[in-house]
Amino acid sequence: MTSPDTKKIIIGKIKYTNAWPIFHYFDPNSLRGPAEMITAVPSYLNKGMSEGQIDIGALSSFAYGEISNELLLLPDLSVSADGPVQSILLFSKEPIEYIVNGNIAVTNTSATSINLLKILMTKALKGTPEYITMDPDLTSMMDVADAALLIGDHAIKASWTDHGLYVTDISEYWKQWTGLSMTFAVWAVHRNAAENKPEVIQEIVQGLKESKNRSLSDLTPIVHEAMMTIGGTQQYWQRYFENLCYDYGERQRKGLELYFRYAYELGLIQHEVRMEMWEENTRIRVKE
Repeated sequence: MTSPDTKKIIIGKIKYTNAWPIFHYFDPNSLRGPAEMITAVPSYLNKGMSEGQIDIGALSSFAYGEISNELLLLPDLSVSADGPVQSILLFSKEPIEYIVNGNIAVTNTSATSINLLKILMTKALKGTPEYITMDPDLTSMMDVADAALLIGDHAIKASWTDHGLYVTDISEYWKQWTGLSMTFAVWAVHRNAAENKPEVIQEIVQGLKESKNRSLSDLTPIVHEAMMTIGGTQQYWQRYFENLCYDYGERQRKGLELYFRYAYELGLIQHEVRMEMWEENTRIRVKE
């Protein structure tokens, strides 16, 4: 049986480009303890964190809220936007105000964005649309719906095409309505991992912060990687990464608290969310 001291720490890494700066220079092989990093879409990482198969890493904000009692939020790490996010977009045949009671096609890759859309549609626009879950293909989605929500790299690619559709940046709409920023992904650690492996967790957190700071000091390598992997221009990606916020402080917390409050009021989440932070000066456990 594997003892807590020799058990490998599993780290979750979001596949989407918006999280690249936090992971770009992070190398799990440089850690003193055994670790493995899993790269996947948010829905897979959310499930892994929920089932305890992933110890620490990124997950969508809504998924964090669902199991917040099991997790500690890591400070200074998030994917947030104080206005447009450019990668969570609603494509519609008419302006958003005219489709509030229509059909909206959504993908199953991130509950955070879907529930943000539901909050905006219900609370801000007083609508009751019907949601259809589909694969993230804009043409297929628009064949059966009045609007389509695309997330991540699918949204980015679709935004480069002139398809004659109205495009609403959901994060920008949230900012206009609430005056607050929106946090789409957070970094968290399971409480048992924080307790059993405090030294390794502290090392991982430090490594992620260092990667973030190094990436943001010179975005050139990440911009070039995005161009090679997805396409687009250097100017687009430079602007895209500079526009995002990778910190998690008081402003991000206020926006996320309001998001969770609305989600609870609408029955999208079954309990009120209390956000508890992992402390960097966590006491190193003394083993008897």
